Amino acid sequence: MFELFENERHLRTDREERIHDLTAVNKQLIRNLAHEIKNPLGGIRGAAQLLEFELGECDELREYTQVIIKESDRLQTLVDRLLEPHRYPHIVGDVNIHEVCERVRAVILAEFPRGLTIERDYDVSVPDLRGDKEQLIQALLNIVRNAAALKERISAGDAKIELRTRIARKVMIGKHLHKLALNLPIL
Repeated sequence: MFELFENERHLRTDREERIHDLTAVNKQLIRNLAHEIKNPLGGIRGAAQLLEFELGECDELREYTQVIIKESDRLQTLVDRLLEPHRYPHIVGDVNIHEVCERVRAVILAEFPRGLTIERDYDVSVPDLRGDKEQLIQALLNIVRNAAALKERISAGDAKIELRTRIARKVMIGKHLHKLALNLPIL
């Protein structure tokens, strides 16, 4: 009779060591990449602040510098989370969805200054929701960017995206019934 437990254990140990080594290499790669991103981010933010100071009272251009500063801060937070995820838990708090929509709107209009309009149809009765504001901004930004990329009408100058907020009642999510939910279609 032969037993193969030794080889099986040995193979499992080798596999676990390889996974551990790959994980260590990936962590180091993420750290290096995060540091390479952090350095220029500080310069970009600083340059935007100096530019904003030089602009004086020009509110139209100040909006663009604010987009640069806020997005630099958001990316800084993301990079910090990559560097030390255990130190930077997701910050869950009360979030006004309309502030999130306005932030996303400002970023997208800065990316597509011509040919795209973003209309707003907000229901002011929508209450604050609990969530991670930065993650909500990122998720909505990804969706709206995808919608903007699909608009062939941008080059023609008449592309339109609509951000609409509504309350949905008695919504089934998974197997749970929720009294209230946010309905945020991107049209």
